[in-house]
Amino acid sequence: MSSATKYLTPEQAAEVCERSDLKAALLVAHAWALVFGSMAVFAIWPNVITFLLAVVIIGGRQLGLAILMHDGSHGVLFKTPKWNAFVTQWLCAYPVFADTWPYRKYHLVHHRYTQQAEDPDLDLSAPFPITKASFQRKVIRDITGQTAFKQRRSQVLAALGPADWSYTEREKLFLSKLGGPLVVNALLFGGLAAFGQWHLYFLLWLLPFVTWHQLIIRIRNIAEHAVLPDNADPLRNARTTLAGPILRTILAPYSVNYHVEHHMLMYVPCYNLPKFHRYLKENGWHEKMEIQPDYWTVLKMATSKLSDDDADTDQKRSRFVAGIAPVDFARDG
Repeated sequence: MSSATKYLTPEQAAEVCERSDLKAALLVAHAWALVFGSMAVFAIWPNVITFLLAVVIIGGRQLGLAILMHDGSHGVLFKTPKWNAFVTQWLCAYPVFADTWPYRKYHLVHHRYTQQAEDPDLDLSAPFPITKASFQRKVIRDITGQTAFKQRRSQVLAALGPADWSYTEREKLFLSKLGGPLVVNALLFGGLAAFGQWHLYFLLWLLPFVTWHQLIIRIRNIAEHAVLPDNADPLRNARTTLAGPILRTILAPYSVNYHVEHHMLMYVPCYNLPKFHRYLKENGWHEKMEIQPDYWTVLKMATSKLSDDDADTDQKRSRFVAGIAPVDFARDG
């Protein structure tokens, strides 16, 4: 809290750090309402338009669940600790094959050493800028499920443990790492099957997860820490990207776009980040912060490299979302 006194009044700091069980519960309910609502619309009016809308909206809410998990890992989503731990894990992390606690351990290192050599996420931003051709190849891999396949393969192999372990040891490790996600996803499949819509689990849960969800993870990663003006300045070693209502629905849910603010004071819950942003403007800090008007502007900056003669890397796709740490993902160009 002491670092906030430089940017906020004591009253403002106390206000933006205030946690609410009701607000947290409403956000979790909102995420799932959009997921099941999109499924219902497609089930009632099945056509190409309702299908594509459902894929985009549900993929965005899967990112939203990961964002709520992220807040839970900071201990700030709910005011009541037991609700923060339970809801974060079972209703936010496990559904998207993540785990709050291993994620928390590494993510706090990212906050401590943001954009420095010790930052475990530095390789997500260091290769930028890249060429447009390289970015196009990445988009194709995301949309066609290739990125998700590499992630899940790495996750399963890590959960299986070393080949020379005993069956009991490997089984125990596997259940500790993937037991929760598998249980929750089995319940989701069973619930849809009970309504005679078992196919929606594959069509409108797994498919968005391995396609659109992967692309917006990439865009979010780029927007937050790529091509920054000053890695040593706490106001400029992360980026806030402004977003309107449509982009907040499909790309930047639950105020994830206010990333400078989050790094300035990581104990602010996501539902208070817009207010934090407003207070910083009122207090005259916006001109010193790295703020971009939209995601398109950021992507143009990130794809401004002219030559494609060296292969860029994509080593550690977002553990922010995967919730698995540490896992190295394959290089791609």
